[in-house]
Amino acid sequence: MDSLLVSSFPNSYSYSSTTTTSRNLWRSKASANNYCSIPSSCAPKASRHKWNIQKEYNILQFWKPSLSLYCKGTEGGSTHRECNRKFIVKAAPEQSFESEQPDFDSKNFLDAVKNSIDAFYRFSRPHTVIGTALSILSVSLLAVEKVSDISPLFFTGVLEAVVAALFMNIYIVGLNQLSDVEIDKINKPYLPLASGEYSFATGAIIVASSAILSFWLGWIVGSGPLLCALFISFVLGTAYSINVPLLRWKRFAVLAAMCILSVRAVIVQLAFFLHMQTFVYKRPVVFSRPLIFATAFMSFFSVVIALFKDIPDIEGDKIFGIQSFSVRLGQKRVFWICVCLLELAYGVALVVGATSSSLWSKIVTGLGHAVLGSLLYYHAKSVDLKSKASITSFYMFIWKLFYAEYLLIPLVR
Repeated sequence: MDSLLVSSFPNSYSYSSTTTTSRNLWRSKASANNYCSIPSSCAPKASRHKWNIQKEYNILQFWKPSLSLYCKGTEGGSTHRECNRKFIVKAAPEQSFESEQPDFDSKNFLDAVKNSIDAFYRFSRPHTVIGTALSILSVSLLAVEKVSDISPLFFTGVLEAVVAALFMNIYIVGLNQLSDVEIDKINKPYLPLASGEYSFATGAIIVASSAILSFWLGWIVGSGPLLCALFISFVLGTAYSINVPLLRWKRFAVLAAMCILSVRAVIVQLAFFLHMQTFVYKRPVVFSRPLIFATAFMSFFSVVIALFKDIPDIEGDKIFGIQSFSVRLGQKRVFWICVCLLELAYGVALVVGATSSSLWSKIVTGLGHAVLGSLLYYHAKSVDLKSKASITSFYMFIWKLFYAEYLLIPLVR
């Protein structure tokens, strides 16, 4: 201990000499006067103990003036005893602070993973992801002609289409968020880019990676209809959002509605049906009655989604010059236009169901569309158009009706 203390201060050579001299004098004095009065068997141990005490005392007395100045300068007037105690503890060679590492906090790690998943979940706009997956599965079922068609070949074809389309879906919604960061800070502050959870670079990496993976999967599969669906969706999704001359079609109500109508009503129905019909099953192109109904019905639904999605976002759209129908016509008028269009679509669906040659199809599709139309009208009457939360909740209800319709479409015969 004395060597450590001496080496940590200046003038260690002179101090070492003094300590050595004091040690020799003390030993000679103890030996001459029989300083230890305990039995001889304990003498060496007692001598060492007393020597350690005396050694520390001499060291502290020798450096007492310096320690006093150190305490006054850094501890704000601490007593010599407190400072000496701190000095001895700091100088102890047995302590190794480097070995004391904090334990791995599994709870914080799990929280970080959970937050990352939640942020990506919100970034991917899950209601659109669910809608894309359900629509592809539903349209693929329209290509099934007999029970034996439900085979591993069917599920492989559906999986290929769904995964590639979901990557493209993330590209489209992600690009829209990258282009609308400032608008979303007003309209949708909970989104990761608007809230600051994602940096712009992080969002750009996710968007670019999703587009590349989507086209790569489409190329690996080798389906012409699938590649065509991905390419048209890419072009229209880019034109809808990206802020470059002649593009950013979302600024214009008609062009914005046409983009959504083209993808949701036409591309999804026709391209993915042809993917299953011609590529998976190797059958000739046939535009069946259920396929025509699905395309017509979803045209109504896509127009409603295109119009309604802007109703809760009217505040930010006005500030940034987005001339949506809600901005131009008012929220209340657009709201009831959307409700009327959907009720008209359900009326057409009732007629189609009633003219079906299959009794079970008449009952299921007729009753199903009647229930959905009634639920729509019931919920519409309770919406508070002055409350953004109420309008947004009804918009999510429309997406639920969208999902339910894709459950009924394969039953139309």
